[in-house]
Amino acid sequence: MLQKTYPYYLANEAVYANQDLEVTDKYSAEVATRVALADPAAIDQAIAAAHASQDALRKMAPYERENILNHCVKRFQQRFEEMALALCIEAGKPIKDARGEVTRLIDTFRIAAQESVRMNGEIINLEITPRARGYSGMYKRVAIGPCSFISPFNFPLNLAAHKVAPALAVGCPFVLKPASRTPIGALIIGEVLAETDLPKGAFSILPCSRAGADLFTVDERFKLLSFTGSPEVGWDLKARAGKKPVVLELGGNAACIVDKDTVAQADGLSDAIDRIVFGAFYQSGQSCIGVQRILVHDTIYEPFKQQFIAKVASLKMGDPKDEDTFIGPMIAVSEANRLKGWIDEAIALGANLLVGGKQKGAMLEATVLENVPDNAALNTEEAFGPAVTLSKFSDFDDALKEVNNSKFGLQAGIFTRDIYKINKAWDELDVGGVVIGDVPSWRVDNMPYGGVKDSGVGREGIRFAMEDMTEVRLLVIRDRSRQ
Repeated sequence: MLQKTYPYYLANEAVYANQDLEVTDKYSAEVATRVALADPAAIDQAIAAAHASQDALRKMAPYERENILNHCVKRFQQRFEEMALALCIEAGKPIKDARGEVTRLIDTFRIAAQESVRMNGEIINLEITPRARGYSGMYKRVAIGPCSFISPFNFPLNLAAHKVAPALAVGCPFVLKPASRTPIGALIIGEVLAETDLPKGAFSILPCSRAGADLFTVDERFKLLSFTGSPEVGWDLKARAGKKPVVLELGGNAACIVDKDTVAQADGLSDAIDRIVFGAFYQSGQSCIGVQRILVHDTIYEPFKQQFIAKVASLKMGDPKDEDTFIGPMIAVSEANRLKGWIDEAIALGANLLVGGKQKGAMLEATVLENVPDNAALNTEEAFGPAVTLSKFSDFDDALKEVNNSKFGLQAGIFTRDIYKINKAWDELDVGGVVIGDVPSWRVDNMPYGGVKDSGVGREGIRFAMEDMTEVRLLVIRDRSRQ
């Protein structure tokens, strides 16, 4: 069970300043615990502490940072079920999905530990012209400095880890604002970090109100801002961030193409259906790369539709603590109301409801619609919940154009065995990643991950985030004896 109260972490130390933030059990809607809420003065102190600690943290040897990350891996393994249950309660995440996220948290810190001792530079041949004779060059990467991190509610552990672990790997102090609806996972990370010998001020984890969080964006002592969340908020933060680099991992309405050659293997269609059901509805569809738009070749559309509907209808909805539950609550009743409104809008515009569509509080059934008009919100916006659209295509090129017919561009999934189509999709799809033989929802934590268009700028994935959190520093040496 959760503790009765949780502190925030200011300059490496737990502070039980108040009990102002209520965190609810997303299934029962009852208050599950209370968390200390940071005010602007505490945020300012955290930034000052991070700024003061940057030299000490930067001077830590790589093996020392590796040891800290490995300590985290060990402690997360020991606290595995505790962290999974916390996720289940604070995020309403079905327990199997919660365990999957804790596994990914451990993977993320483990990868960061490995990469912390592999951040290398390069020797550069400068003698490309007679005037550079006798000159040699090399560069190394140095920590950029204090970082501002803002993480979302849907992956409270692992998306915080994708900011925290790379920062520790390169030696950047940070101040993290976790989502107010789901702060517990990040605070447990803070509790584990407080066990280490990180320099004082190296980290602060501060739940706070949106009104009090402006310093995370505008304070010039921060040298980088990394935000994961909604496009509307993300682009506004970027506009106000000033000179600092900004990394944004935002929304999507990911598409998945099922081509006719999927049936070339005996179980090809059923495999695609199983994967798409998972990709669309795991953790109640609250994933920025969750499958939202499904495009199926017209020659296999009817058998796909019938089997897909049957599979979706069989998903168990209920208490996320139940081992058999697949569909749990959305993060809030307001979010379920929003998506139910989009479903009703699509039906009013002429879409056919194939399965689902009913709502009770924060619970919304897994929902499938076909013939959804192009201008309906379910096509143009990010559903971020358990609802998908189903449509057919006859020409693969047209399907690619339809995938690109979106203001978003995170990842796309394609079920095909045709290498020419695979390469064409990789060339032409305006997305951050193309996944073949699986859903766009697939991600492993060392790959470059991020999007284009309204889906963001920059890449997560440990090594890629480490590059964002470091700067190149050049050294040039002149050898007069060679001139």
